[in-house]
Amino acid sequence: MNRIDVPSVWLAPKTIEPTPAVLLLHGLSSNKERMSQSVGRELLALGVATLALDLPFHGERGGDVGSVSRNPLALVGAWRTAIAESRDAISWLAAQPGVDPARLGVVGYSLGGFLALMTAAEDERLRVIALAAAGDLPDHTPYAALIRGLVNPLRAAERLAGRPLLLVNGRHDTTTRPAQAERLFTAAKEPKTMRWYDGGHWPPPGTIAMAARWVADELNALGDQRSARPRRTG
Repeated sequence: MNRIDVPSVWLAPKTIEPTPAVLLLHGLSSNKERMSQSVGRELLALGVATLALDLPFHGERGGDVGSVSRNPLALVGAWRTAIAESRDAISWLAAQPGVDPARLGVVGYSLGGFLALMTAAEDERLRVIALAAAGDLPDHTPYAALIRGLVNPLRAAERLAGRPLLLVNGRHDTTTRPAQAERLFTAAKEPKTMRWYDGGHWPPPGTIAMAARWVADELNALGDQRSARPRRTG
């Protein structure tokens, strides 16, 4: 398989201590900059490094997202490429000298939330998962049975058991409706948290800051748990 360079934004705190790191995945028709300049900046202020990617057919990679979404074969191909690139990005994060590979997380928004969920279900290196404006498949999805064979958010949520999951959703979101978020939250195992904001598809600044604090706290707790383990002697 040929490897390509994926446009990305890397933000890392200036510290000599290994830091937690988070993969950022954007929504449909968006780009890495929107994630990096919002939740990425909030996480940086909390001492967490982030890597934001341009997904296939987005940002600097160009392409016609609309035509891809209308072509099932192209859509499947783009989805598989995005999953593979996300897992490569996790490997890249884990290999960075300034990153603690035991404290990796992912934040996904909308389409990126679906992608983050499916990636985390397959890759246990992602220890903390936060999804914004994401949920189960929409009601009345065409060819739902066929699509669930490829992308099943409910089954993926079940596979996160034991890893902290945050869902952040708008009560008035008409793209990812509240019922979709509630189905996903019900399917997920503990530990899980749901937070609602009074708005539409894009979370307000205060909610983004809250989600960043939640992610940072959960990642830092992993380090605290490791430090608290008794050391063997003799």
